[in-house]
Amino acid sequence: MTTLALSDSWSMLGRNLQRMRHAPGLFVITMTMPVTMLLFFGYVFGSAVVLDGSGNYRAYLVPGLFAATAVNGVMTAMLASAQDHQRGVMDRFRTLPMSRFAIPAGQTASDVVLAAVGMVPLTLCGLAVGWRIEGGVAGCVGAFSLLLLFRLVTAWLGHYLGLVVGTEEAAGQLGAATFMLPLLSNAYVPTDGMPGWLRTAAEWNPVSAVVTAARDLFGNGGPSPDASWPVAHPVAASLAWSAVLLAVFVPLTVRRYGRDAA
Repeated sequence: MTTLALSDSWSMLGRNLQRMRHAPGLFVITMTMPVTMLLFFGYVFGSAVVLDGSGNYRAYLVPGLFAATAVNGVMTAMLASAQDHQRGVMDRFRTLPMSRFAIPAGQTASDVVLAAVGMVPLTLCGLAVGWRIEGGVAGCVGAFSLLLLFRLVTAWLGHYLGLVVGTEEAAGQLGAATFMLPLLSNAYVPTDGMPGWLRTAAEWNPVSAVVTAARDLFGNGGPSPDASWPVAHPVAASLAWSAVLLAVFVPLTVRRYGRDAA
């Protein structure tokens, strides 16, 4: 990557952070939605979920909500990308002498910054309802780093989809479907009680590997030895999923951005 590309990406990061200042609704939703889900799932559905062992469901739920927050990068990046595309902002950027990599890179980086800020109230609320970080400083840093890496992955995916769909309306409709990804995983409920075919599908969902890795690194419970490989080896699987998805969607996004300019 050239110095020019890095400089342009840094400029686009600043532009997108400034843009967020003028979109308080997005900031408020980012800060409050995970907390709302924790209180809703933890107290409304928590009494109906039985966990093996000691099992504080709210402590079990918090790492799953961290991963769900990371998955939301698909929706936020897709909406922002489609909005810029539809309003002609992308066309104006293409007239500037800047790296084509800088536009999506700056947007995805700003999305990761937004996600990092949004994890603060969820962390505080999680601690207030009984969740604890028991994996030490190294485990805590590793868990949050892995979650932000996955947010970066989903942001690149979302940016690509935003360029493909091209309109805010289509992006909003497609973005709603991303809520299914955490639901079809172990973010909210264990996979042990699922039918065999559904359990396999849920455990091969990349979200399940990230959730299990976060729980493991936070010290909230280790992987199940009889689970599918991604959940039995969650850290390795999370890194592998992230590497594969970045290797696919980073070049696809840059190529799509360049093709739209033709």
